[in-house]
Amino acid sequence: MTKSKLDVQGVEVSIVAQHEHDFISLTDMVRDIENGSSLIENWLRNKNTIEFLGIWEDIYNPDFNSPEFEGIKNQAGLNRFVLSVKQWISKTNAMGIFAKAGRYGGTYAHKDIAFEFASWVSPQFKIYLIKEFQRLKDEEQKQLGWDIKRNLTKLNYGIHTAAIKDNLIPESLSKSQIKYVYASEADLLNMALFGQTAQQWRKANPKQKGNLRDMANVSQLVCLSNLENLNAVFINEGMPQAERLEKLNQIAIHQMKILTHDNSVAKLENYIGTDEV
Repeated sequence: MTKSKLDVQGVEVSIVAQHEHDFISLTDMVRDIENGSSLIENWLRNKNTIEFLGIWEDIYNPDFNSPEFEGIKNQAGLNRFVLSVKQWISKTNAMGIFAKAGRYGGTYAHKDIAFEFASWVSPQFKIYLIKEFQRLKDEEQKQLGWDIKRNLTKLNYGIHTAAIKDNLIPESLSKSQIKYVYASEADLLNMALFGQTAQQWRKANPKQKGNLRDMANVSQLVCLSNLENLNAVFINEGMPQAERLEKLNQIAIHQMKILTHDNSVAKLENYIGTDEV
């Protein structure tokens, strides 16, 4: 179970991932409030809460026990009505809220339900909770975009390095010589696409973090992945390096003309937030 935290008006609120969904700690929301735990109990006894939970479960939970829920809903609001999270789950097979003991103990609810509970705590708190939650999701999206960019360059890496090893590296070479050959082939691709080696780029951009390929946009990374694959084919065919460089450069020019005018690539560029990474 992965865990992250939000700072909501000075209150540290935990989020755990479960079943590919975000569950927010209701316990953390009321931890610093006097008799805060009773707020969760009172909220759960409220008839409007029960109706909301029932509607949510009916939409998202195919195993929800609707007949049992109807019985609970009919009792909700009465003075004698008492319902714990564990009772709610055991009677209805609910999945939108759960109580957990131990290290990450407390009551957690799916974000939809947690936002509803936040209204019970404070409308202002709810607004800040949603704001901080969205900020966290935006940061995760940026990281996802970064991962997509990095992984695009690795799509054909195994094929490429295998071709180099099988065709360009004699067994008698030292490890440092082998590394040089790999670096040389990497720079062959850099020259074909970017017109410069990694070292030339570093000298021209001493204050930039990362490397030449880290600064590439989606179109360039797609093209680079294609060039890796093609270079592996050319290596297997025994084509000399100089000839491969010339041919790959021509292919790069042709592909970049197409990719830079491809709407689907532009959409991917916007999706992963390339300019923000």
